[in-house]
Amino acid sequence: MIEKEGLEYLVGLGIDKEVIVELDQGTFSKKDLKRVTGPIAAAIKVSTLTGLVDYIKTNVDKLECKLLIQVKSPDEVKLYGPLNRDREREQFISAEAILPNNVVYERFLDTERFNIMLQSAFVDTGDKSVLLKYTGLIKEDNVKSTGDDGVSQSVTIKTGVASVGQAVVPNPVILAPFRTFPEIEQPTSKFIFRMQDGPSAALFESDGGAWRNKAILSIKEYLKDELKEIENIEIIA
Repeated sequence: MIEKEGLEYLVGLGIDKEVIVELDQGTFSKKDLKRVTGPIAAAIKVSTLTGLVDYIKTNVDKLECKLLIQVKSPDEVKLYGPLNRDREREQFISAEAILPNNVVYERFLDTERFNIMLQSAFVDTGDKSVLLKYTGLIKEDNVKSTGDDGVSQSVTIKTGVASVGQAVVPNPVILAPFRTFPEIEQPTSKFIFRMQDGPSAALFESDGGAWRNKAILSIKEYLKDELKEIENIEIIA
């Protein structure tokens, strides 16, 4: 009996009857408590806006609650449910655009790599064809004598089979790289185009990132049009 009482005493040493303590500095707890939260679905990942729209329209998961679409960036859109009792939102699906990974800004590339980058990662609009002409016809031995007034540049290009001529490099140029979802018209923006000996060329963004806002608003308008028949959904950007 004494042995049993001794064990109970030892166990009781680890139990605090007064878990909450009131001090001058405030109310404190002697125990670390963890709140048990409800189960949350694992978000589906897609790479197009079409996949997001199809998920909502088919309602494969029978979502009858109020839905919220957030256009987080030009290449990321998420679908959420309402706030739960823990003031958290359940995320159902995430759309993340697959974009070219060979676009290089603010670094000079040899004209061959620059030409390939333009052809594979830029929309056929704006000054793309003009830059392809310059990078394709530039004479390697003449870029070193480039005339530069701080804004424009003058280089020698091939004008025929055996003839050459001076040409002013355009600046700034209007281009539209693939920077958002394929369902959206790729936003155009201004770039500074520069050339160096080698020959090499580089692009520098010069619109202050305004294209991002344009792309985000375009995504919002696209989703509003595609989901206009869905009543339980809101779109923010």
